[in-house]
Amino acid sequence: MIEIPEAIVISKQLNKSIKGKRIKSVIAAASPHKFAWFFDEPSGYDALLSGRTIEIATPYGGRVEISAEGAVLHFGDGVVLRYYGAADKLPVKHQLLVVFEDDTALVGTVAMYGGLWAFPIGGMDDNFYYKVAKEAVPVLSDRFDYECFLDLFDDKSEKMSAKAFLATEQRIPGLGNGVLHDILLNAKIHPKKKMNTLSEVQRRGVFDSIKSTLADMTNGGGRDTERDLFGNPGGYKTKLSKNNSLLICPECGGAVKKEAYMGGSIYYCEECQC
Repeated sequence: MIEIPEAIVISKQLNKSIKGKRIKSVIAAASPHKFAWFFDEPSGYDALLSGRTIEIATPYGGRVEISAEGAVLHFGDGVVLRYYGAADKLPVKHQLLVVFEDDTALVGTVAMYGGLWAFPIGGMDDNFYYKVAKEAVPVLSDRFDYECFLDLFDDKSEKMSAKAFLATEQRIPGLGNGVLHDILLNAKIHPKKKMNTLSEVQRRGVFDSIKSTLADMTNGGGRDTERDLFGNPGGYKTKLSKNNSLLICPECGGAVKKEAYMGGSIYYCEECQC
């Protein structure tokens, strides 16, 4: 799943790979998928996008948006984006195929679920999740400071677990279950710990870990559990994830527990996190 680090990495790669290229043709929804979401009718994507030139790719939380002369391509966190050279063999199945005039291509596919929206500028301004992602203060910017973090707390969120607070209800768009575990390990906070039981020092520690852990993941080229625009795994080695098959804490050497919680899995160290 695309989360904050991958959205930033893929956007940079897109700007190096397709910026300035003119779109020759577009095929959308060639391979039917029940949970692939489109804007209006995907059959209209070719008419909307063909002939337009790619301007810039921008990350918004766990989403990637590409501007193209008055039109927009916007990808949700469940979409896999791949760039193919002119001589590369394209995949047979895909939910979106954008071919450029030099015969290179951008392909979007959906495994579980994901949005591949193409629309005129302003076309999704009334979509709640789109608006929240675009209007949120970028978490790795200087504007997302400790005061901004404290503004996320209210009577409802104070009573939530650390996982629920950080990874639900779009408080920090793009911070999901994938990046959550290393953030909480580095902050020494158990994912089930209630936010209203954290001391001021612990709250500051969570904020600092959000900033530093996401920066490390981004600077490493994304997480090793995910792949970039060219299909390469990220260079950041996750501490707590499916890739930690031995379930040994890299901090203390203790046992890592994996449990089902809130509709997904959580990983934590029984010694380091309380």
